[in-house]
Amino acid sequence: MPAPLGPFSVEEFLADYWQKKPCLVRNAFPNFEPEIDGDDLAGLACEPMAEARIISGAYPEHNWRLQQGPFEESDFARLPETGWTLLVQDVEKHYPPLFELLEQFSFLPTWRLDDLMISWAAPGGSVGPHADQYDVFLLQAQGSRTWQVARDYDPALLEHCELNVLRNFSPEQEWTLEAGDMLYLPPGVAHHGVAVTAGMTWSIGARAPDAADLLMALGESLAGDTVPRYADPDLSPSASPGEIDEKALERLRALMAAPLQDDDRFRAFAASFLSRFRLAHEPAPPEGGLCAQEVAERLHKGKLLFRNPWSRLAWVKRDKNADLFVSGQKFTCTSSLAIALCASQEPSLPWDELTQSDIDTLTQLIVSGHLLLAGQPE
Repeated sequence: MPAPLGPFSVEEFLADYWQKKPCLVRNAFPNFEPEIDGDDLAGLACEPMAEARIISGAYPEHNWRLQQGPFEESDFARLPETGWTLLVQDVEKHYPPLFELLEQFSFLPTWRLDDLMISWAAPGGSVGPHADQYDVFLLQAQGSRTWQVARDYDPALLEHCELNVLRNFSPEQEWTLEAGDMLYLPPGVAHHGVAVTAGMTWSIGARAPDAADLLMALGESLAGDTVPRYADPDLSPSASPGEIDEKALERLRALMAAPLQDDDRFRAFAASFLSRFRLAHEPAPPEGGLCAQEVAERLHKGKLLFRNPWSRLAWVKRDKNADLFVSGQKFTCTSSLAIALCASQEPSLPWDELTQSDIDTLTQLIVSGHLLLAGQPE
């Protein structure tokens, strides 16, 4: 499946643009026809599990208003004809066929991809000038939208506002995107999009944990474990009461770094953390349950297998096998199975290469609801 990068090769895009500068790709998705429309998105925004927002307002008036979902049909009936935007997160998890779109970005590590956020904007609709701390591909799915961007900007935010809107914004570049066009923005680039006509923008975001995310999660993962405690057997007489001297600081730094030096522990922590980072919901076991014997029988009958859309997978090598992490839980399997499960929402399993341990892992994943068999309710 070719990457949607127009005239740019994957190597050229990664070398010249990824996390470096904006990249406009005209006709990235030729003859693009969205699989859902504004009415579908509004219907989804009324569902209790959907994370949805309606933002109205304009720049530079700064008359912003934020409404949180879930919504009622009457909420949409009261909206004006211009100047508002509906945004819904994780749309591909509610409508799994859209995972095929995300798979076109498989030139990136799959654990880096976050979700597909879809926005429907009335003419003039905007969420204000802002800067994100993650990579994003902005695909114009329907209608047209003007994007202004700036790499050098005043980071001050508007005070007393529920949105992280920049108080002042002076664009350096401007493009109007039509259906099928796509704009890539690296982290920290200020951007301001305004709908020219009513339409949809599909945002493919890339997860990027910061040091605080990782350190907090690492601390939580160590809770309850037997870990080293601060010690100073080489203590010298204190020269100044209350001073934390350089030797003490070095001991503290070494104590904090110790968990990072244990390769097995850190690999397991990283994969577990990344397989659940920013995951809005976790899969639950299927209603009625399935026993291991029933699962084995269905697998041997060749039943189609699907990944639960709310499951997130990542794996790390362990000798000749793999530690597979699914929404934070660890499973052991061959690398062949781990690769197959991570490659697609409808994995094609390498049956000839599977071991009995792989079959046991598949059974556990199905019983726990992370994998679904054809005909099995989500």
